[in-house]
Amino acid sequence: MILWENFDKNEIYILIMLVIAYTAFFLFPKKLPTSITILFLVWGFASATLFDFTIGGGLLDFYKVNDSNEYELFDLLSYFLFAPFSYFFIYFYERFNIGRKAFIFYVLGWCFVGLLMEKVSGIMGLTHYQHGYSMKYSLVVFLVVQTTTALYYELLKKKEPVYK
Repeated sequence: MILWENFDKNEIYILIMLVIAYTAFFLFPKKLPTSITILFLVWGFASATLFDFTIGGGLLDFYKVNDSNEYELFDLLSYFLFAPFSYFFIYFYERFNIGRKAFIFYVLGWCFVGLLMEKVSGIMGLTHYQHGYSMKYSLVVFLVVQTTTALYYELLKKKEPVYK
């Protein structure tokens, strides 16, 4: 692992986004149990890492993150951005009391947020598509991850109804 190839706008973008995301995380009122908070922080980090090491720079090599196809410190830091977004996905799911009728709209709304963030990340030099990859593939990934996340949360709520 290298520290970085060039310290430029993509590294600065990651640092700024980390500060914003984690400041919001610590400032928002705590509505979820600590165990659920930790679980979905880890879930966000793990899902980002899984997809990056399979379709990203791993097995399929459809995009590179940051300046190089080599693993950089800021690649690791970028995975930490997914942790609070996973938490906020569940936080607002609970805050807005998303039910069956609103479920698909909620997931689609977050898919839009994900695509918007991916577009900004591309502009900032964080994500570079290669080998025919395009944003439409990310839409599929977002739909799968966010639907799975919400369904998993629903399963947890049924098993442990103490979340209310």
